Amino acid sequence: MGEGRLSEGDPEIKAAQSASRPSGEAQQPIMGPCRRALHPLSLLVQASALVVALALGTLPAFLPCELQPQGVVNCNWLFLKSVPHFPVAAPRGNVTSLLLRSNRIHHLRASDFARLPSLRCLDLKWNCPPVTLSPMNYPCHMTIERGTFLAVPTLEELNLSYNNITTVPALPSSLVSLSLSRTNILALDSAAFAGLRALRFLYMDGNCYYRNPCRWALRVAPGALLGLGNLTHLSLKYNNLTAVPRSLPRSLESLLLSYNHIVSLAPGDLANLTALRVLDIGGNCRRCDHARNPCRECPRGFPRLHPDTFSHLSHLKGLVLKDSSLYSLNASWFRGLGNLTVLDLSENFLYNCITKTMAFESLPQLRKLNLSFNYHKKVSFAQLHLASSFSSLTSLEELDMHGIFFRSLSETTLHSLAHLPMLKSLHLQMNFINQAQLSIFGGFLSLKYVDLSDNRISGAAKLAASTREVGGGQKIQLQPGDLEPAPLDPRSSEDFMPSCKTLNFTLDLSRNNLVMVQPEMFAQLSHLQCLHLSYNSIAQAVNGSQFVPLVSLRVLDLSHNKLDLYHGRSFTELPKLEALDLSYNSQPFSMQGIGHNLSFVAQLHALRYLSLAHNNIDSRVSQQLCSSSLQALDFSGNALGRMWAEGDLYSHFFQGLKGLVRLDLSQNHLHTLLAPTLDNLPKSLQLLRLRGNHLAFFNWSNLALLPELEVLDLAGNQLKTLTNGSLPADTRLRWLDLSSNSISMVASGFFAQAKLLRELNLSANALKTVDPSWFGPWAGTLKVLDVSANPLHCSCGAVFVDFLLEVQAAVPGLPRHVRCGSPGQLQGRSIFEQDLRLCLDEALSWDCFGLSLLAVVLGLAVPLLHHLCGWDLWYCFHLCLAWLPRRGRRRSGDALTYDAFVVFDKAQGAVADWVYNELRVQLEERRGRRALRLCLEERDWLPGKTLFENLWASVYSSRKTLFVLAHTDRVSGLLRASFLLAQQRLLEDRKDVVVLVILRPNAHRSRYVRLRQRLCRQSVLLWPQQPRGQGSFWAQLGTALTRDNHHFYNRNFCRGPTAE
Repeated sequence: MGEGRLSEGDPEIKAAQSASRPSGEAQQPIMGPCRRALHPLSLLVQASALVVALALGTLPAFLPCELQPQGVVNCNWLFLKSVPHFPVAAPRGNVTSLLLRSNRIHHLRASDFARLPSLRCLDLKWNCPPVTLSPMNYPCHMTIERGTFLAVPTLEELNLSYNNITTVPALPSSLVSLSLSRTNILALDSAAFAGLRALRFLYMDGNCYYRNPCRWALRVAPGALLGLGNLTHLSLKYNNLTAVPRSLPRSLESLLLSYNHIVSLAPGDLANLTALRVLDIGGNCRRCDHARNPCRECPRGFPRLHPDTFSHLSHLKGLVLKDSSLYSLNASWFRGLGNLTVLDLSENFLYNCITKTMAFESLPQLRKLNLSFNYHKKVSFAQLHLASSFSSLTSLEELDMHGIFFRSLSETTLHSLAHLPMLKSLHLQMNFINQAQLSIFGGFLSLKYVDLSDNRISGAAKLAASTREVGGGQKIQLQPGDLEPAPLDPRSSEDFMPSCKTLNFTLDLSRNNLVMVQPEMFAQLSHLQCLHLSYNSIAQAVNGSQFVPLVSLRVLDLSHNKLDLYHGRSFTELPKLEALDLSYNSQPFSMQGIGHNLSFVAQLHALRYLSLAHNNIDSRVSQQLCSSSLQALDFSGNALGRMWAEGDLYSHFFQGLKGLVRLDLSQNHLHTLLAPTLDNLPKSLQLLRLRGNHLAFFNWSNLALLPELEVLDLAGNQLKTLTNGSLPADTRLRWLDLSSNSISMVASGFFAQAKLLRELNLSANALKTVDPSWFGPWAGTLKVLDVSANPLHCSCGAVFVDFLLEVQAAVPGLPRHVRCGSPGQLQGRSIFEQDLRLCLDEALSWDCFGLSLLAVVLGLAVPLLHHLCGWDLWYCFHLCLAWLPRRGRRRSGDALTYDAFVVFDKAQGAVADWVYNELRVQLEERRGRRALRLCLEERDWLPGKTLFENLWASVYSSRKTLFVLAHTDRVSGLLRASFLLAQQRLLEDRKDVVVLVILRPNAHRSRYVRLRQRLCRQSVLLWPQQPRGQGSFWAQLGTALTRDNHHFYNRNFCRGPTAE
């Protein structure tokens, strides 16, 4: 709860900005009397059920909040407008912490917390923020009634940060930690904290700064805090203070005064604070060229620190002087600070000072020194030589020197550090180093971590040449873009690659300019155990000679490069290599026709972890991976789906990994996972990830092929149902993730046989209910059952509510994150916020409403219409009777036998051949389920009938009449007769059924064809002479034959024929 246990100011501001979510008041559960008349029986039954359930303790006791371990009640982010009052049946005496952060509570009443006798921690942060801190600049003022907190005599921690309060409320004497940061309290006197003898932590940061402006700076009256005899931690950052408050308690051990405007310090300012252990006065006289927020330049001649400012602080262990515009260090500042262990001098102007200062000679206990970003504006030094006084820091464990900007790293650079017996961590990143003699670190016996990332190292250092070229003091000018930060490192496969934190020596060369690795780079680094080379441009073909000196290397990170895995002896020079990260080296694998050799894996006998993730591997690689030592393989982000589609070529790709325990096949474009595929996976597998593929079906009985499998991740696939069988009885599965699929149905007993299953994730699916029959008798053994983000149907008497209450200890976020998806009135609300008025029989209600409405309408309409227009209604009725038979015949005629009657000149062989071999085949045989039914004279006309009878029947029993013409200027015979019948049908039924296909587009066109093209262009089609245009022709012809010509008429000329 204390402000000091959170990150400093700015992270809190980011958290505040994240509060800009859609606003709305949290809906409280409706369990009391309703506001209007209800169905008496339904209301009585439902109310009785809820009362009984609550009395038996089955419902979550602290709705709408969530009870967490150790008596913590979490009410964060519920958009509450008042403090919830919990029922008498709830174990209110066990509540030790109440979290009400990020709500809309603007008024605190005296009775709000009186019924919580054991409350020790209360968090009310971000309920009514000051207007400038509010995401929408919404004005708000929090009212706190007198006695609100006095009613809780056990209260120890109180957080009122980010609330618009102007005075300190009355507080109980038991309070130990108090946070009043980012409020509008601008004056402190002795009465504000009267009686708080137990208070140890006080945070009042950001009450007057650029994000929370004020009319005057925070005023702390002399002696205002003197009555807090046990106060050990005081934070007054970001308050525009111009001097250290007077008469502070002698008990203070931590004093944070950073980012005010205190530009001078004298011995009297800290005279009585002899117990002080941590002092932060950084950011009071800022270096604005490196500021990330609004900054006020340090006045000329400041800061002014008296030589004896800190001399009496003999217990001081941490001193922060960062961002203070210091150009030099006075050795007398540190006189008497023999116990100082942490010193922060970052973001100053000490680029020259650190090469000659003697200020560090009196700091034998210093363990951590931060000198980062002490660079010269727009200058990069050729070399850097640390002052000899650094050798006096015999207890130094961590030195941060990033952002000083020097281009050459040699033995003389760190000569003063070479014999420090305790030095373990050295940070040299972001210095624009392009020449680095890495062998110098071989002489640092205790060094465990060296960070040279974000530099410009391109290969082995050429020391002689670099020394002659740049000399000791030569400078070059930097461009403004050189100071821009590098992109952040995205998360990688952390579960499959071990950490280097426990290893003896780690070297980080990531984000440099390396294009190849040379053995000379690592001379005298035989004890190196972890090497990071990620985010370089290494594009060489590794052949087993690049890392020869690194005989002790155990972890090698080569991710985000361009490595060519061509040689079969790659990395074999590393006998102790246990973890190898080759992820995100996709460029060589994307080169068409280039093969890749993965046989080197079999020769790495100590290798246990391997990552080949996100390389887009899909072909031309070794047919099988072989290793007897490999335990974890990350093969995510490749194209295994295409590899397994190549017959049996890669079907045994993983079978040679005899001891493999964990395998990640996520994002591999898998559409199916057949039994032979699973059978070819190593039988030793205990964890299998298939996240983010395209699996729409999974045969669950195939899990018997992996007898040791304990963890299966199928999240982010396309599973629709879990109805094909069930989990096998002999499975050892204990963790199953099916989240982010589209599962809407689960078969009864699906999980019943998985007796060892303990964690099941069904979140973000399409489940309408959660049925206890899915789990059989083992539902109570589940430790985690996640069903959040499902559109549960909250009907009256829903079975899943009772079931989730039975296993509520296993359901994370049950009161807040398990929400209704239907009916509409409850959508997005908690399953426990059911309105009793919705529990009526909805179907019966709608039926009764419809019948009553119909009776009322008929009772009013019939007499009224009879009186006003009786004769007109009689006439319309008989007119409809006369029209109905004709309409009936027309509807019966709509069930036509054919889609099109094809008319053409049989005497023209080319035309007939095109009709039978092209038109018929395309429309009847190659359209599949969309095939059309054509009427052809020689095939479909009935023998014995006259020509005119067949012709009439063909035209009137087809939806369209298709004329296939070689030319349009001479039409006679059957073509002419068919055209006349089609025109007759247009006059009788007002249906235009003519579609013209002209096989010779260059032939002379008649006036009728040209007119029809102008009026109804899509019914006149021209056969293309180029083969590539035939696909478009058949698509247009299919549209013309299946849609009414009425839709094709040009509206600029006519509306087309319309049916009566």
